[in-house]
Amino acid sequence: MKQGFRLPILAAAAWAALAGAATAQGYPSHIITMVVPFAAGGPSDAIGRLLAQSMSTTLKQQVVIENVAGAGGTTAAARVAKAEPDGHTILIHHIALPAGASLYKNLSYDTVGDFETLGLVNFGPMVLASKKDFPAKDANELFTKLKSDGGKATLAHAGIASNSHLCGLLMQQALNVKFTEVAYRGTGPAMNDLVAGQVDILCDQSTTAVPQIQGNTIKAFAVTSSARLDTLPDVPTMKEAGLADFEFVIWHGLYAPKGTPKHVTAALNKALQVALADPSVKSRFADVGTQIFPAAQLSPEAHRVRLEKEVAKWRDVVAKAGLSAAN
Repeated sequence: MKQGFRLPILAAAAWAALAGAATAQGYPSHIITMVVPFAAGGPSDAIGRLLAQSMSTTLKQQVVIENVAGAGGTTAAARVAKAEPDGHTILIHHIALPAGASLYKNLSYDTVGDFETLGLVNFGPMVLASKKDFPAKDANELFTKLKSDGGKATLAHAGIASNSHLCGLLMQQALNVKFTEVAYRGTGPAMNDLVAGQVDILCDQSTTAVPQIQGNTIKAFAVTSSARLDTLPDVPTMKEAGLADFEFVIWHGLYAPKGTPKHVTAALNKALQVALADPSVKSRFADVGTQIFPAAQLSPEAHRVRLEKEVAKWRDVVAKAGLSAAN
């Protein structure tokens, strides 16, 4: 190669390196959108807004919430998978993301391959609750009634593959009964109808169920964790209530489109960890019975390991249940 040609090439390489450094220093350059896969007012929405407030301060750029409800959270996941991989569109999602890989057969994205994992957020149980005037005084009475005429009971959920749907599926298997399912675009509107007495039962995350229970607007029968919640000490676990093998814990994580630069995912992970270390965030999580993952599990790498394991786990659950994949 002649010297005359080499100099422009070297200059271009140097310019590219400088531009890359400038990009690294300039992120984020505009508003960041955190996509929530369910309607406003639900648990994922509440957690997302809590994180967004802190992350906005750390990143020195506003993080706004966009609720993209539909198809059990797959509509939002598809939106983020196709977004520009520059860190300005991210996703908060829970176990519906790995479960959806088996429950939906025509997904437009690869659950494992089309996302960068940014970090785990929180984990916690569901709470089995009913409308205020449902004719059962405790979990044992509820299960007895459901076993005898559960087909008449209406079970609200936030769509196929949502936490509330998966919890309901496992409960129906445990009781060997089929409820009348009523699907919503999020647990926010599902909870509203439960409070209004329009549906009978809902299995909801503790983050949104606990305030309603404490406000005496609905009845709580059991929690799906292995131990009782400090915030609901009088509510038994599903195991204590008679379903010996029942345990169901949900978790959230943050995601970016595949190909998002490493320095950007590192910045987002750092902002997430700052948010999770915030005393006000910790206090709010504790108030509603959910926990932050241990520090050793907050890296993007640990998050990817969990995602891959959960995809495999729900593939087995769906196969054993004989469920048909949705369109």
